[in-house]
Parts: sequence; C-alpha cells; structure tokens
Amino acid sequence: MATRPAYVLQEKRLRQNLELIHSISERSGVEIILAFKAYALWKTFPVFREYIRHSTASSIFEARMAYEEFGSRAHTFSPAYTRDVFEDLMRMSSHITFNSLSQYEQMKDFVLSAKDISFGLRINPEYSVVETDLYNPCAPGSRLGIPAAELPTELPEGIEGLHFHSLCEGSAQDLRNTLVVIEDHFSAQLEQVKWLNMGGGHLMTRQGYDVELLVKTLCEFANRHPHLRLIMEPGSAFGWQTGYLKSHVVDVVEHQGIRTALVDVSFTCHMPDCLEMPYYPAIRGAEHTDEPTPDVLCYRIGGNSCLSGDFMGYWTFDHELQVGETVIFEDMLHYTTVKTNMFNGIPHPDILFERLDSRVEVLRHYEYDDYKNRMD
Repeated sequence: MATRPAYVLQEKRLRQNLELIHSISERSGVEIILAFKAYALWKTFPVFREYIRHSTASSIFEARMAYEEFGSRAHTFSPAYTRDVFEDLMRMSSHITFNSLSQYEQMKDFVLSAKDISFGLRINPEYSVVETDLYNPCAPGSRLGIPAAELPTELPEGIEGLHFHSLCEGSAQDLRNTLVVIEDHFSAQLEQVKWLNMGGGHLMTRQGYDVELLVKTLCEFANRHPHLRLIMEPGSAFGWQTGYLKSHVVDVVEHQGIRTALVDVSFTCHMPDCLEMPYYPAIRGAEHTDEPTPDVLCYRIGGNSCLSGDFMGYWTFDHELQVGETVIFEDMLHYTTVKTNMFNGIPHPDILFERLDSRVEVLRHYEYDDYKNRMD
C-alpha cells in the first residue's frame, strides 16, 4: 500500500474545520450544511454529524446519499428536474428549490400536494466577483436562477424560500456586498418567504478569512429580516486543507530542455480543477515558477494519462527527483475526490483516513471492476 497513490484525509484537520463552522453557526444563528458536490466521502459522515445536521444535494443520487448515509433529508437544488424521479426526490428532501418558473409550473401539482416539504426558487442577483466564467453562476446569460426583472412581485403559490449562489471561494466582504444587492433587488420577495439559502462559495476556513465580519454580516442581516431562517451550504470550506494526494515518480524525461517528472496520478483524472480553473497546486517541498530556469532543478509534472495536456509546470526542487520518490500535492480533498474520472482506465488513488490516534483507515481501494462496471 505504501507505493500506491492515495488521497489522505486527516481527521485532525477535518475536525478543526468542523469546529470553526459549528462555532460560526452557533454565533450567527445560521444553519450551515454540507454540499456533497464538493465533499461526499460518506464513510466520514459520522464525524460530520457531531457538528452539523443536514446536507445539500444537486441530484437524485446525492439526495439518496443524504437520506441513507447522512441520516437526514436533503436541501435539494438542481438546474432541471424530471417528473420520473421527482416523487423519489421529494421523499428524500426537506427543501426543494426550482431553478426557473417553468420548472415550478411543470412540478406545480407536486408542490401543491406536498405535506412536509418546503419549496423555493433560485434567484440570480446578477452580481458576482468570480472571474472565471466556468465557475461564475452569474455570468451573462447564466442558466442558473431567475433575475429580479423576471421574478413576479408576488411569488407563486407554495413557494416558501429563496436561494442564491454567486460566490466561489469567496470572502466575507464578497457575501456582504452580495447581500446588499439581494436586499435592493428582491426586497418585496424577501418579505414573502420563510427562508433564504445563501448557497456556497463561503471559504470561511481559509487562513485569513474574516470570520468576525462574516458573523457580524449574518447577524445584522438576520436582525433586519427576523422572519427569515438563514441557511448556508459551503462545500470547499469543510474539506479545505484537510488532506493531500500522495503520488510517486515513475519516470523522468527531458526534451528540448524541458525536464518532466511523470507521476502515477493524472491531472485530468484525479485533479481536474487544476486544468479547468486553471490553478497550480502546491507541491510539498517545491516552489512553483512560471518558466524553467537554467542550472536549477526544475521539473514539469506530467500525469499518467495519454491526454497531451495532462501536465502542469514548472516546479523547482532542491534535489534531483528519483524514480519511486513521493510527490505530494497539497489540499486535494475538496471537489477533487468527487470529480475524478476513469479516462484511459486509470485507477483512482486509494482514499485513506488518518485518524486522531494516527491509525490509517482505507476508506476505498479501487479495482478493475470499478472501471469495467461503468462501461456496461
């Protein structure tokens, strides 16, 4: 097992995040729930349930995970529901948010007949500081949410909540600025609902995040709207800096002056956000540089798929990399573990859980059947 690549989740760091999130929830009165789209390692949910009670789902499978594994019904949002699964979705959800008025109309009969589900609409504040369009829910022409100009002053029958999501790894000031827009553009609708879901993207566990400003912002907003139950559903904040991806050098090649260390993991398969965002991950014991520097031990890191662009670079090391040497990519638990794929039939790394007493549990070891059974 020592030579296999692995995601390593560290319980100590996970609990530190959970304790901070729980503290913010207690101080502000806002319920903070886990978004499965960023973290869904269900074997660790018993730890989560010591700190939070609910989760959010974006699909029928995530809703089932909430119901069966987290032990509570989900707060569910999807850009598009189909009627064939909607009854099952209602059984496993306490809250369901519609992305559009037309989706509400398609499911209106379910809404009016439901007894113990609270329904909401997603709104688009048309304000966001996210610079990468791939991650910007409020980019021009976004399919996500209803702009203020298209939302009726009187909300449809059975709608009890509003939901917005406009941040990505955002700050407390970003949220504060967004709430100004929400109050300005949706004031009439806010008075008609029972709850407001502020979505995700609140990176409250990041070093340097202004937790005090967040608590102040939430408390002030709650004082202005005492009839509202406030909900937040971050994903990255729970798994932020809770573990790493351990890989190993399998070859070193050099062409046209570019030295590449090939490792037994793949950016496109195991770290897709690095290519999508894109961003350069931190590598333990190495420094990222924009260009290779002559006479310096500088390596481009190459993944083990046949995609030509499955590489990132460049990093400088204080020694020559050797075949079999460990290369550790920091902070690779949130999003990465749920976005992996088996392109090229490349096995996923193991998923390990380093407990408080230093025991290491194998949460998952992937085999050939994991690939084969997806190809039926």
